[in-house]
Amino acid sequence: MSARRLYSLIPLRTPLSLSTKTPLPSFSSPTLSKGFSTYGSLTTQQTRLFSTSKEEKPPTVVESILKHNKEFVERKDYTAYKVDRYPQKKVVVLTCMDTRLSELLPRAMDLKQGDAKILKTAGAVVNYEFGSIMRSIIVAVYNLQAEDIIVVGHEDCGMAHLNSEEVLEKAKKRGVRPETINILKNSGVNLDHWLHNFESVEEAVTSSVEKIKNHPLLPKDINVYGMVMCPVTGKLTPLV
Repeated sequence: MSARRLYSLIPLRTPLSLSTKTPLPSFSSPTLSKGFSTYGSLTTQQTRLFSTSKEEKPPTVVESILKHNKEFVERKDYTAYKVDRYPQKKVVVLTCMDTRLSELLPRAMDLKQGDAKILKTAGAVVNYEFGSIMRSIIVAVYNLQAEDIIVVGHEDCGMAHLNSEEVLEKAKKRGVRPETINILKNSGVNLDHWLHNFESVEEAVTSSVEKIKNHPLLPKDINVYGMVMCPVTGKLTPLV
Protein backbone atom coordinates (compact mmCIF):
# COMPACT_ATOMS: atom_id res chain seq x y z
CA MET A 1 0.00 0.00 0.00
CA SER A 2 1.38 3.42 -0.92
CA ALA A 3 2.08 6.10 1.68
CA ARG A 4 -0.58 8.34 0.01
CA ARG A 5 -3.21 5.61 0.33
CA LEU A 6 -2.33 4.77 3.96
CA TYR A 7 -2.32 8.43 4.95
CA SER A 8 -5.79 8.92 3.52
CA LEU A 9 -7.12 6.25 5.90
CA ILE A 10 -6.14 8.33 8.95
CA PRO A 11 -8.79 10.92 9.98
CA LEU A 12 -7.10 14.26 10.58
CA ARG A 13 -9.98 16.08 12.26
CA THR A 14 -11.08 13.41 14.73
CA PRO A 15 -9.07 11.68 17.45
CA LEU A 16 -7.70 8.25 16.67
CA SER A 17 -9.58 5.38 18.24
CA LEU A 18 -7.32 3.10 20.19
CA SER A 19 -9.90 0.33 19.86
CA THR A 20 -9.60 0.14 16.06
CA LYS A 21 -8.45 -3.17 14.66
CA THR A 22 -6.26 -1.47 12.10
CA PRO A 23 -2.67 -1.40 13.43
CA LEU A 24 -1.05 2.00 13.79
CA PRO A 25 1.45 2.80 11.03
CA SER A 26 5.12 2.80 11.81
CA PHE A 27 7.33 5.75 11.10
CA SER A 28 10.32 3.49 10.70
CA SER A 29 9.59 3.28 6.96
CA PRO A 30 11.30 6.10 5.00
CA THR A 31 8.57 5.95 2.37
CA LEU A 32 5.77 6.22 4.91
CA SER A 33 7.54 9.02 6.76
CA LYS A 34 7.94 10.91 3.47
CA GLY A 35 4.28 10.44 2.76
CA PHE A 36 3.25 12.08 6.03
CA SER A 37 5.52 15.07 5.53
CA THR A 38 4.35 15.54 1.97
CA TYR A 39 0.60 15.13 2.13
CA GLY A 40 -0.45 16.89 5.26
CA SER A 41 0.06 17.47 8.96
CA LEU A 42 -1.19 15.36 11.86
CA THR A 43 -3.43 16.51 14.66
CA THR A 44 -1.77 17.03 18.04
CA GLN A 45 -3.15 13.73 19.34
CA GLN A 46 -1.97 11.81 16.26
CA THR A 47 1.48 13.34 16.54
CA ARG A 48 1.74 12.27 20.16
CA LEU A 49 0.74 8.71 19.26
CA PHE A 50 3.16 8.35 16.36
CA SER A 51 6.18 10.27 17.55
CA THR A 52 8.86 8.76 19.75
CA SER A 53 8.68 10.81 22.94
CA LYS A 54 11.87 11.54 24.83
CA GLU A 55 11.95 10.71 28.51
CA GLU A 56 11.04 13.82 30.47
CA LYS A 57 13.50 15.06 33.07
CA PRO A 58 12.22 14.89 36.64
CA PRO A 59 11.40 18.31 38.11
CA THR A 60 13.99 20.03 40.25
CA VAL A 61 13.35 20.55 43.95
CA VAL A 62 12.53 24.22 43.35
CA GLU A 63 10.16 23.38 40.49
CA SER A 64 8.37 20.86 42.71
CA ILE A 65 8.12 23.44 45.50
CA LEU A 66 6.66 26.07 43.17
CA LYS A 67 4.19 23.60 41.69
CA HIS A 68 3.03 22.55 45.14
CA ASN A 69 2.85 26.17 46.27
CA LYS A 70 0.63 27.11 43.35
CA GLU A 71 -1.77 24.27 44.18
CA PHE A 72 -1.58 25.09 47.91
CA VAL A 73 -2.67 28.68 47.28
CA GLU A 74 -5.34 27.71 44.74
CA ARG A 75 -6.87 25.25 47.22
CA LYS A 76 -6.71 27.94 49.91
CA ASP A 77 -4.99 25.52 52.29
CA TYR A 78 -3.40 28.55 53.95
CA THR A 79 -6.61 29.30 55.80
CA ALA A 80 -5.73 26.57 58.32
CA TYR A 81 -2.57 28.44 59.31
CA LYS A 82 -3.78 32.01 59.76
CA VAL A 83 -2.36 33.64 62.89
CA ASP A 84 -1.02 37.07 63.71
CA ARG A 85 2.66 37.92 64.05
CA TYR A 86 2.75 37.82 67.86
CA PRO A 87 3.76 34.51 69.48
CA GLN A 88 0.77 33.29 71.46
CA LYS A 89 2.95 31.69 74.15
CA LYS A 90 5.27 34.71 74.17
CA VAL A 91 8.33 32.52 73.78
CA VAL A 92 11.42 32.53 71.57
CA VAL A 93 13.09 29.20 70.83
CA LEU A 94 16.67 29.22 69.57
CA THR A 95 17.55 25.80 68.22
CA CYS A 96 19.71 23.97 65.69
CA MET A 97 19.01 23.73 61.96
CA ASP A 98 19.29 19.91 62.13
CA THR A 99 16.58 18.42 59.90
CA ARG A 100 15.69 15.85 62.57
CA LEU A 101 14.23 18.65 64.65
CA SER A 102 12.11 20.27 61.93
CA GLU A 103 8.86 18.63 63.02
CA LEU A 104 10.04 16.77 66.11
CA LEU A 105 10.88 19.86 68.17
CA PRO A 106 7.55 21.69 67.81
CA ARG A 107 5.60 18.53 68.56
CA ALA A 108 7.82 17.57 71.50
CA MET A 109 7.45 21.09 72.94
CA ASP A 110 3.73 21.42 72.15
CA LEU A 111 4.32 24.39 69.89
CA LYS A 112 1.68 24.96 67.24
CA GLN A 113 1.44 27.48 64.42
CA GLY A 114 1.76 30.96 65.91
CA ASP A 115 2.84 29.83 69.41
CA ALA A 116 6.52 30.78 69.27
CA LYS A 117 9.26 32.57 67.40
CA ILE A 118 11.64 29.78 66.34
CA LEU A 119 15.18 30.79 65.35
CA LYS A 120 17.56 28.28 63.81
CA THR A 121 21.30 28.30 63.45
CA ALA A 122 24.09 25.73 63.35
CA GLY A 123 24.37 24.24 66.84
CA ALA A 124 21.90 26.71 68.41
CA VAL A 125 24.96 28.83 69.16
CA VAL A 126 25.08 32.59 69.74
CA ASN A 127 28.54 33.48 68.46
CA TYR A 128 28.33 37.25 68.54
CA GLU A 129 26.52 39.51 70.96
CA PHE A 130 25.61 41.82 68.09
CA GLY A 131 25.06 39.25 65.36
CA SER A 132 21.82 38.48 63.51
CA ILE A 133 20.61 35.86 66.03
CA MET A 134 20.86 38.23 68.96
CA ARG A 135 19.24 40.97 66.92
CA SER A 136 16.26 38.69 66.20
CA ILE A 137 15.91 37.94 69.92
CA ILE A 138 15.97 41.65 70.79
CA VAL A 139 13.30 42.39 68.16
CA ALA A 140 11.15 39.50 69.43
CA VAL A 141 11.32 40.86 72.98
CA TYR A 142 10.61 44.53 72.28
CA ASN A 143 8.42 44.39 69.18
CA LEU A 144 6.72 40.99 69.40
CA GLN A 145 6.00 40.71 73.13
CA ALA A 146 8.25 37.70 73.85
CA GLU A 147 8.88 37.08 77.54
CA ASP A 148 10.74 33.75 77.63
CA ILE A 149 13.76 32.57 75.65
CA ILE A 150 14.67 28.89 75.39
CA VAL A 151 17.95 27.69 73.86
CA VAL A 152 17.57 24.09 72.69
CA GLY A 153 20.67 22.20 71.61
CA HIS A 154 20.57 18.51 70.80
CA GLU A 155 22.57 15.33 71.18
CA ASP A 156 24.68 14.12 68.23
CA CYS A 157 25.03 17.65 66.86
CA GLY A 158 27.08 18.06 63.69
CA MET A 159 28.76 21.16 65.11
CA ALA A 160 30.57 18.91 67.57
CA HIS A 161 32.41 17.32 64.64
CA LEU A 162 33.05 20.46 62.61
CA ASN A 163 36.61 20.93 61.35
CA SER A 164 37.45 24.33 59.90
CA GLU A 165 40.29 23.03 57.71
CA GLU A 166 38.02 20.38 56.19
CA VAL A 167 35.36 22.97 55.44
CA LEU A 168 37.87 25.26 53.75
CA GLU A 169 39.29 22.38 51.70
CA LYS A 170 35.78 21.52 50.52
CA ALA A 171 35.29 25.18 49.62
CA LYS A 172 38.41 25.07 47.45
CA LYS A 173 37.19 21.93 45.68
CA ARG A 174 33.91 23.73 44.94
CA GLY A 175 35.71 26.58 43.23
CA VAL A 176 36.63 29.03 46.00
CA ARG A 177 40.13 30.27 45.17
CA PRO A 178 42.87 29.79 47.79
CA GLU A 179 43.77 33.45 47.24
CA THR A 180 40.32 34.45 48.45
CA ILE A 181 40.76 32.49 51.67
CA ASN A 182 44.19 34.02 52.23
CA ILE A 183 42.83 37.53 51.67
CA LEU A 184 40.14 36.93 54.28
CA LYS A 185 42.68 35.63 56.79
CA ASN A 186 45.07 38.51 56.12
CA SER A 187 42.20 40.98 56.53
CA GLY A 188 41.68 39.92 60.11
CA VAL A 189 38.91 37.36 59.60
CA ASN A 190 39.56 34.44 61.93
CA LEU A 191 38.05 31.65 59.84
CA ASP A 192 39.19 28.96 62.27
CA HIS A 193 37.26 30.63 65.08
CA TRP A 194 34.30 31.37 62.82
CA LEU A 195 34.07 27.68 61.86
CA HIS A 196 35.00 26.46 65.32
CA ASN A 197 33.21 23.43 66.72
CA PHE A 198 32.26 22.70 70.31
CA GLU A 199 33.22 19.68 72.35
CA SER A 200 30.14 19.60 74.57
CA VAL A 201 26.59 20.49 73.56
CA GLU A 202 25.82 21.20 77.22
CA GLU A 203 28.62 23.74 77.41
CA ALA A 204 27.58 25.30 74.11
CA VAL A 205 23.98 25.74 75.29
CA THR A 206 25.08 27.16 78.63
CA SER A 207 27.42 29.61 76.87
CA SER A 208 24.62 30.81 74.58
CA VAL A 209 22.28 31.25 77.53
CA GLU A 210 24.85 33.40 79.33
CA LYS A 211 25.46 35.59 76.28
CA ILE A 212 21.73 36.19 75.88
CA LYS A 213 21.06 36.74 79.57
CA ASN A 214 23.93 39.20 79.96
CA HIS A 215 23.31 41.15 76.78
CA PRO A 216 23.34 44.89 77.55
CA LEU A 217 20.14 45.50 75.57
CA LEU A 218 18.09 42.70 77.10
CA PRO A 219 15.84 43.62 80.07
CA LYS A 220 16.47 41.73 83.32
CA ASP A 221 12.90 40.48 83.62
CA ILE A 222 13.28 38.17 80.59
CA ASN A 223 13.63 34.48 81.46
CA VAL A 224 16.35 32.57 79.59
CA TYR A 225 16.50 28.75 79.71
CA GLY A 226 18.83 26.14 78.26
CA MET A 227 17.90 22.58 77.31
CA VAL A 228 19.23 19.62 75.32
CA MET A 229 16.92 17.50 73.16
CA CYS A 230 17.29 13.92 72.03
CA PRO A 231 16.90 14.04 68.21
CA VAL A 232 15.30 10.60 68.22
CA THR A 233 12.75 10.70 71.03
CA GLY A 234 12.38 14.46 71.50
CA LYS A 235 13.12 14.18 75.22
CA LEU A 236 14.23 17.46 76.78
CA THR A 237 16.88 17.71 79.47
CA PRO A 238 16.85 21.11 81.23
CA LEU A 239 20.27 22.61 81.96
CA VAL A 240 19.74 26.19 83.12
